[in-house]
Amino acid sequence: MEKEGVKVELKLDELTPKEMEEMRHSIFLSTLEQIKGWARSNSLWPMTFGLACCAIEMMGVGSSHYDLDRFGSFFRTSPRQSDVMIVSGTVTKKMAPIISRLYEQMPEPKWVIAMGSCATAGGPYVHSYSVVKGVDQIVPVDVYIPGCPPNPAALIYGINKLKEKIRYEAKTGKRVI
Repeated sequence: MEKEGVKVELKLDELTPKEMEEMRHSIFLSTLEQIKGWARSNSLWPMTFGLACCAIEMMGVGSSHYDLDRFGSFFRTSPRQSDVMIVSGTVTKKMAPIISRLYEQMPEPKWVIAMGSCATAGGPYVHSYSVVKGVDQIVPVDVYIPGCPPNPAALIYGINKLKEKIRYEAKTGKRVI
C-alpha cells in the first residue's frame, strides 16, 4: 500500500484510553500454529471404520438425536479424506494389518480414538488366541473411550477431548502422550 501513496502508521501513545480499550476488544492476537490447531480441532473428519457392536453406537452419533455434524465432524469413507480413525470394536490379528494400512493411508496430521473396552484392551475376548490386546499395539492411540459398548454421548465426549488435545499441542508446541 505504501507504493500507491498510502502510508499505514499506528501510534499507540496518541490513542485515548477509550480507544485503547476498544482496540483490545476488536483485535485478535494469536500465532499461526494456534489458528491452525483451532481450525483442525473444529473440522475433524473421522473415518467410518467399525469392527463390532461399538460400531452401532458410533453410527448412533451420526443420527439426528446426537448429530455429530454440529461439532464440525463429518464421517468420511476414505482414509485419504480422514484425519481421525475411530477404532470401535474387537481387533483381531487378521484385521491388524488392514488397520495399519488404513492408518498409513491417512494424511498427516492424524489421530486415533479407541472406542470400547475391546479396542482399548481386548475386552472380554482378551484371552482368545486371535484377539489383539488393544489397538495401541498396532497404531498410536490419542484418546481412549471406556465402556462395553460406550454410548454415543461418550464418543462425543472423547471427540471433544481430542479437540482439547489438538488445541493444547498447537498452543504449547509439545506432543501430548
